This record gives sequence, C-alpha cells and structure tokens, in this order.
Amino acid sequence: MAHAATELVIATVNNGHMIEMQKLGKNFEAANPDIKLKWVTLEEGVLRQRVTTDIATKGGQFDIMTIGMYEAPIWGKKGWLTELKTDAAYDVDDLLPAVRGGLTVDGKLFAAPFYGESSMLMYRKDLADKAGITVADKPTWTDIKTLASKIHDPKNGVYGICLRGKPGWGDNMAFLSTLVNTFGGQWFDMSWKPQLDSKPWHDAITFYVDLLKNYGPPGSSANSFNEILALTNSGKCGMWIDATIAASFVSDPKQSKVAAQMAFAQAPTQVTPKGANWLWSWNLAIPAGSKKVDAAQKFVSWATSKDYVQLVAKTNGWANVPTGTRKSTYASADFQKAARFASAELKAIESSNPNDSTLPKSPYTGVQFAAIPEFQAIGIAVGQQMSAALAGKSTVDAALKASQTAADREMKKAGYYK
Repeated sequence: MAHAATELVIATVNNGHMIEMQKLGKNFEAANPDIKLKWVTLEEGVLRQRVTTDIATKGGQFDIMTIGMYEAPIWGKKGWLTELKTDAAYDVDDLLPAVRGGLTVDGKLFAAPFYGESSMLMYRKDLADKAGITVADKPTWTDIKTLASKIHDPKNGVYGICLRGKPGWGDNMAFLSTLVNTFGGQWFDMSWKPQLDSKPWHDAITFYVDLLKNYGPPGSSANSFNEILALTNSGKCGMWIDATIAASFVSDPKQSKVAAQMAFAQAPTQVTPKGANWLWSWNLAIPAGSKKVDAAQKFVSWATSKDYVQLVAKTNGWANVPTGTRKSTYASADFQKAARFASAELKAIESSNPNDSTLPKSPYTGVQFAAIPEFQAIGIAVGQQMSAALAGKSTVDAALKASQTAADREMKKAGYYK
C-alpha cells in the first residue's frame, strides 16, 4: 500500500546558489520518493526575521532553515538547533576547518555549510603595472594607500579604491570590523565592555575616511556590495576589498568589462594579520522542534555533500559550484581551471579563525561580527555613525563617541555588566 510522503518545508534565501539547489532538488526527490520538498524562498532580511521568530517561539513552520554563521553558534548554544549527525560518506573532515569551527559549539556541529566566503583584494593588474607597482600576495594597508594614490584618475573615470560605506551590520560593518581587527582593535574586551572609543578604532576609521575621501568614488557612503560590483565591472574601481564570492563575477567576461585585467591577493593587514579577512557561510540547519529529523538530516547531508558539488559541476560547469566549504572542491583540477581566484580564496578562508580574530583577547566568536544576539542592533547603530563620518556629516571622533555610548547602553540593558 502507498504511504504518504514526508513533506520537508525548507526556508531559504533568494540568491543564485540557493535557487539552483531548488532546481536540483528533483534529483533528491527521485532518489528519495518518500520525501517531498516544499520551498519558502525569501529575501535575506525577511528570511532572518521569519526564521528567528519561528525558532524562538518554537513555531515549527520549517523543517530546514538557511541560517548564517552569525546565528549558528548563538542558536546552537541556546539549544534551538538539532545536532547534525553525518555518516562516513559525508566526510565531515573534508569541511574547511575555519568554516566548520564557526558552526560548532562544544564539539557539536549545528549547521552544515552550503557555501562559504572570506574577503580578499581584487585589483586591476593593468593599472598597477602602469604605475610600476607589483602587488604583494599579502599587502599592507600602507601599500594599498600608495597604490590607490598612483592609479586614482577620476578625470578618466577610474577611482583608486572602492570600499563599502552603506550602513548595516552586514554592510559597512562587515568590512570595517576586519579593518579594525587588523589595526589591533576589537568590539568588546574580556569583560564585554565595548571598545569603540579605543585607539585602534580611531586609527582604522580615520585611515578609512581619509582613503575614500582622497581616492574613492563620490557617494561612497551609499555603496555596498552590489553598488561596488557594478562600478568594478564597468572598469571604474582600481581596487576593491570585499567578499571572495565577487571574484567569480568580476573575472567573468560576460559580466565584467575588465575581466581579463582582474587579479587577486589577500585582504590587507596592518598591525596584526588577525581578523584581516572575514569569514561567512550560508548553512542548512534543523530546528530543535522538527518532527521530521531523519528526513531533514538526509536532505541537509545531500545538499552539502561532495556529490552535490559534482552534480552542480556536471549540470552547470565547475565555475558555478558552491565554493568555500570543502577541501575536495579546491583539490579539483577542473575547479582550479574554471576559477582562477580559487587558490587566493582558499588561502583567505584558511587564514580566518572565528575563535581567535583579534590581537587583544576577545570573549566572542566571529571575525566580522560578534556572535551575540545584541550585535545586530549595535552593528546597525555603529554602521550609521561610520557612514555619517564617511559622508562628512560627522567627525570620526564624534561618530566613535556616539557609537561607544550606543553600544554601552545595549550591553548594560542586556545585563552583561552593571
């Protein structure tokens, strides 16, 4: 007799890799006829709200959720997620240690990475060559400033450097946190006191505002990833430090006017190499309240497996596989050939350590964020201040002072200290 199929409701984000996962889901259903997949595809901000509400209230709307590296350790610690159990074929040791580390609490894996990224330097080699500058594989911010000054040519529509300025904890603050880290700073000290008024923050933000004022495009305070991607692809940015995922777009001649000129190096460092490049992944997780854990485990294992990467490669070519999760992907000669940024991306991810990302010891997990629930509100408030300083509506000193006050208020209210 026929029995009813188990329906898995999967909440996911509306970006390219995830949309592909839905199309390829029919392969999973064919192999598992007793499981049906139901997709709820949302924009990033809406997804976050919906899954956070659902998991906090034990609503049980979703059997599988797409969550970031920010949520995974917080929710894992709260007991909101089911520990993932994988078999030998899954080969959990093939996961990149940095990524696996960001999704693990007390030795338990609470989310499986679907794709991951770090940040790196993407630059126009033709302009550097013309300026007579060889970019080091591991440049310093001082080197970057020198190069920006040499290739800045606004009369001919080329800006020395493009960097995020649009306010948001995942927008300008993702980049600025890495800048502050490498200048020797941190978000909170070991007693959870915010450090926004410290010398490293002053040094880093002053450097950033000065750099973009002199060598950046006009209106930088409104630019985030998508705006700068468009500028870079049209040949207007001499350099850009941002997500490694951008490398596949800027080196694609179908999308970029300067694809052939683009070269890649590590994110710049200054006082310390710690925390200079960020670490992020989009992951699949199973809420603790799910009544369909076995079927959900099966799907999560399938979508984040080596076989899935091979399936995408076979269907869409190696240039389109989800990256940043497995050693075996980078070991593939076909992938290396299809993605000339692969080795720089891997090096960036491997050098990230979410458990040790600042020069002074910090109490939090995360490179470009602190994995505590209060960070979103704090990151948004600080992001607005930094954007105002960049736009010249505030001084760096005033912006950092206001940021420190806002962060201090949030942390006190949440009971981190008296």
